[in-house]
Amino acid sequence: MTPGTPRVLRAMNDRAALDLLLEHGPLSRTRIGKLTGLSKPTASQLLARLEAAGLVVATGTSEGRPGPSAQLYAVNARAAYAAGLDVNPRRILAAVADVTGETVGEFELRTPGRRADGVVRQVVEALDGAVKAAGITRGEVHRLVVGTPGAFDPSTGRLRYASHLPGWHAPTLLEEIAAVLPMPVEYENDVNLVAVAEQRLGAARGHEDFVLLWNEEGLGAALVLGGRLHRGFTGGAGEVGFLPVPGTPLVRQVSKAGSGGFQELAGAQAVGRIARELGIGDVPQGPHAETAAELLARASRAESGPYAQLLGIFGTGLATGLASMVAVLDPELVVLSGGAIVAGGEPLRARVQAELSELAASRPRLVLGGVQHQPVLRGALESALAATRDEVFDTSR
Repeated sequence: MTPGTPRVLRAMNDRAALDLLLEHGPLSRTRIGKLTGLSKPTASQLLARLEAAGLVVATGTSEGRPGPSAQLYAVNARAAYAAGLDVNPRRILAAVADVTGETVGEFELRTPGRRADGVVRQVVEALDGAVKAAGITRGEVHRLVVGTPGAFDPSTGRLRYASHLPGWHAPTLLEEIAAVLPMPVEYENDVNLVAVAEQRLGAARGHEDFVLLWNEEGLGAALVLGGRLHRGFTGGAGEVGFLPVPGTPLVRQVSKAGSGGFQELAGAQAVGRIARELGIGDVPQGPHAETAAELLARASRAESGPYAQLLGIFGTGLATGLASMVAVLDPELVVLSGGAIVAGGEPLRARVQAELSELAASRPRLVLGGVQHQPVLRGALESALAATRDEVFDTSR
């Protein structure tokens, strides 16, 4: 236990006030005092201390209430910045957010056909593009979180479960990136970052135990247990695309084959195959994720016929894999996310819920993800911001 010294207690009050300002926006000294339980003199001292530290700024006065107007205070958005990257084989999305969480700069770097040995250069170029868009310098970014498919094995530092991401498997990659960037860099599985976004901003707010099932470029899951991400011994928890399920051949050495039972049954590539088997003639041509999204969007509007059958077969496939996860984890909530699932909307969610109620002993509530715009990137920013705020908002030092 940390001793309750005056400095520590002041720091705790400071952090409580800063968190309230992040949650509520500009507040008066009186309002901060009421929300924290501090006396007016103590609240005044707190605000003066935070203003001197550059963490809060005076921002206008209250209006529309009886009596004299009161000075309002807000978190100083320029006190710190954090950055996130969302990486896939075709492009890198980069963004910078100020300490309040507002995105102030974005950049997209297209990477198809890029040389595999240029990964470090690509990371720096993408980050610098977002930094330039934000109107700041690279040195003002306190932390960077990079989201990729697969996961970096904590025992080796090498990327696993993502053979389709060229150049990211070099044994010295993390050291090379650290050598050229002036801020701490963290790496996280992309689906885990979607779960972070949903827990902070979306459908999983207030939930300590949930599963997020992601279906877009690939099929994966994130597991949040006791409020924390469960990554597994090698970082591979949630790689459910490899999960053996009824209805598909048993694949040996799936990590080398790059495919597995659940992925074949209910991944995005399965949607086009099912559509052709049902005799649907106008199957869109293009990447699997885009094809699946278009077909499932049509299916969500169908009440009968082959498109309704497509929705039913695909929903049963999703529920089949989910049943195994639910049997082991017994989560409070299942969040369905990713372009292929979101396109199916409420009709698909209802179908999966109904099927799961028959296949699993426990019956968690199923909801569609609430963060649908760049959820991987948003999760990277939220993860980077959490660590940045812990560092910058600590006034005990």
